[in-house]
Amino acid sequence: MRVKCILCGKICHLDDQSVLAKRLRNRPIHTFMCEECSARISERTRARWATGKFTLHLPVKRKKHNKERS
Repeated sequence: MRVKCILCGKICHLDDQSVLAKRLRNRPIHTFMCEECSARISERTRARWATGKFTLHLPVKRKKHNKERS
């Protein structure tokens, strides 16, 4: 299977039977990123994380309010 990296546009080949190829084929919303781009992003993220100024913005889970009915 031929896939294109979303960041650099490099065309890569995946084995048709690999889990990643099946995931990309069955769920078109998922995107592919090549190993070089993935490594570059993880390096830069680790560098920002090491500065101490990096904040991770996770979604806030809201509590469900169950009102008692009387």
